[in-house]
Amino acid sequence: MKKVTFDSLALSQDMQSAVKDMGFVEASPIQTETIPLILKRKDVVGQAQTGTGKTAAFGIPLLELINEKEKSVSSLVLCPTRELALQVSQELKKLAKYKRNLHILAVYGGEPIQMQIRALKRGAQIIVATPGRLMDHMERRTISLEKVQMVVLDEADEMLNMGFREDIETILKTVPDERQTVLFSATMPKPILDITKNYQRNPEFVKVTTEKLTATAIEQIYLDIKREAKLPTIAALMQLHQIKMAIVFCNTKARVDEITEDLRMQGFKADAIHGDLNQRKRNTVLESFRNGGTALLVATDVAARGIDVSNVDAVFNYDLPMDPEYYVHRIGRTGRAGKSGKAFSFTCSKSDRYRLQDIEQFAKIKIQRTEVPSTKELLENNAEKLFEQLKTILTEGRVRNYEALVNDFCADGYTTYDMAVALLKLALPEITIPKPTKEKAGNDNKPEFRKKDQGFKGKRAGKKGRKAKTFQAEYY
Repeated sequence: MKKVTFDSLALSQDMQSAVKDMGFVEASPIQTETIPLILKRKDVVGQAQTGTGKTAAFGIPLLELINEKEKSVSSLVLCPTRELALQVSQELKKLAKYKRNLHILAVYGGEPIQMQIRALKRGAQIIVATPGRLMDHMERRTISLEKVQMVVLDEADEMLNMGFREDIETILKTVPDERQTVLFSATMPKPILDITKNYQRNPEFVKVTTEKLTATAIEQIYLDIKREAKLPTIAALMQLHQIKMAIVFCNTKARVDEITEDLRMQGFKADAIHGDLNQRKRNTVLESFRNGGTALLVATDVAARGIDVSNVDAVFNYDLPMDPEYYVHRIGRTGRAGKSGKAFSFTCSKSDRYRLQDIEQFAKIKIQRTEVPSTKELLENNAEKLFEQLKTILTEGRVRNYEALVNDFCADGYTTYDMAVALLKLALPEITIPKPTKEKAGNDNKPEFRKKDQGFKGKRAGKKGRKAKTFQAEYY
């Protein structure tokens, strides 16, 4: 596809300035294809993987078409998770930098609804919302969708996986029929096509694929180990590669809590993030991770959506995802902002190995196998780095003030060799690979989402005759 620069697109000067401030020069393929179509007020279905610039693909034309003088809600963006809703709203605010009279509000669960009601009373032209919380506001009549001109469904397949289909259809039936509807999804299962058929008007389909779905800056490795060796292996790899910040992915919330506690017992600064955390706790955990106070963030797939931290050194797939596409989302958390990253996956059974093959086939990659580093390898690796530092010091001649101290030490009958050995023991970190311990009983092969109900486990009370829903609480 021919590369297109943003200054060649029919955008306002305000938008051109905002795009330039954000460092964007060339439009990504999905942006090149969809921006002109949305600007023509066409309904669009965009299929593209994560990390392809989807937010700007719909955000730029959405902001260009909006009427700043209109104070009511005129554009609505639906997202599957609160983290993604926050991330999208923040990027839209950056793109709207020079649109002074434009107000963007993120509406999501886990935050006191009264705070959102007060913000809504001040007015907002763009609402970025999770379906459940938007439905709550609609039922309270604190949000009116009567003047909505554009609806965007971001990561539509994920919203359906989470059981939001009924909410989405209720929302689409509420907004005006003549609105513009834009849908983005990484996959196109039948339920997505049903929504397209029922709620869009002659949509333009845009599909953007790449030769490889995973970034070339990410080194992808797998280790075939016993199940109980996973935690010791994480500890060894952290030491070998001097990893400071990493995300550990698990398939269930119970596993996340279990692994977080085990990592803490081994001395790691670890925190958990999953769907049971309230918004205040989630914000605290993410802020600690961004600031380096937490070295290991242990997460479920859905809870990790929207995490935008540029300094993540590595990703550990403690559990291999059931869906190959989740692998792409996971490892996309590292190797960001022009930096390199590492992705480690553990296989412990035949089903894991088959799953790894599915991932390779889906992502068009070859994941290299490696062995668990030994204590000897770790010591040699640390020594090599130390020796390089010593050589640099000697080359630069920064040792004169210390020569007298060496003589004082040797005056007590020790040799310079004795001194060197003792200093090496002090300088090199103690190599401690925890011994494998038998894991608690559990089923690593439990599916990410049950096909039977496609929702959460547990009751969510219906309001004003609205049917109670079942949600599946175990997996995110």
